[in-house]
Amino acid sequence: MSDANYFPYLHGFSESEQQRLREQAFYEEHRIYQDIDFSRIKNLLEVGCGVGAQSEILLRRFSKLHLTGIDLNDRQLASAKEYLATLPYAKDRYEIKKMDAQNLEFESNSFEGAFLCWVLEHIPHPQKVLNEVRRVLRPGSKVFITEVLNSTFFLDPYSPNVWKYWMAFNDYQLDTHGDPFIGAKLGNLLQAGGFQDIKLSLKNLHFDNRFPDERKETIDFWTDLLMSAKEQLISEKVITQELADAAYQELKTIASDPNAVFYYTYVQAQATVI
Repeated sequence: MSDANYFPYLHGFSESEQQRLREQAFYEEHRIYQDIDFSRIKNLLEVGCGVGAQSEILLRRFSKLHLTGIDLNDRQLASAKEYLATLPYAKDRYEIKKMDAQNLEFESNSFEGAFLCWVLEHIPHPQKVLNEVRRVLRPGSKVFITEVLNSTFFLDPYSPNVWKYWMAFNDYQLDTHGDPFIGAKLGNLLQAGGFQDIKLSLKNLHFDNRFPDERKETIDFWTDLLMSAKEQLISEKVITQELADAAYQELKTIASDPNAVFYYTYVQAQATVI
């Protein structure tokens, strides 16, 4: 849900990044959708649809819904349209629109549900987004929001260059009016937006010697995630190439460490419009 002329997006809009987003969606699908049920929803709003990675999952999992996805970036929107057009089960079941989530161009009471995933962390005024989402939802509608909580990241053995890189990563997002810790704030934001029946759940990634294959897969996945921001961070002189290279080498070493530990928690919220 980012536009290069609107506010900086840490990961960029390259084809490789677009593919990484799709791989990320598949990787976390079983955890993200564990408690989500849109089976009775016919008209769903997806805020920040990006390249259509979550859109594909929503259309595949919930065969009765029609999805309206919005985003600001033209390259992401074009990629989403191209991707979804290849899926036979998605035919005539979606619309993709360019739109600012802070000022939705829909009439009130237009949708029966809303879905946001890894979106609010990139938006300067998340409260405005949630206020708008509530406005366009009909009474009784559910919203599901999945967001980051980057303060929970833990990696062992201790890796000083990864830690420096990670701090720079989060500081840059804060400096550019995003929020890498917004997951912990979803309850307050939803309550301030007038939502009811607010529930938060924690999605824990904790891999050690009990899960060696999943641990390596997760560290490799996070290596790609972190390095996807490298060019932006270097160009903005937030980090050096040397730090990025050193952090990368530490991550590759830890991925093969027989005693490594990886931990991260993100937050999922659900709420109802009354």
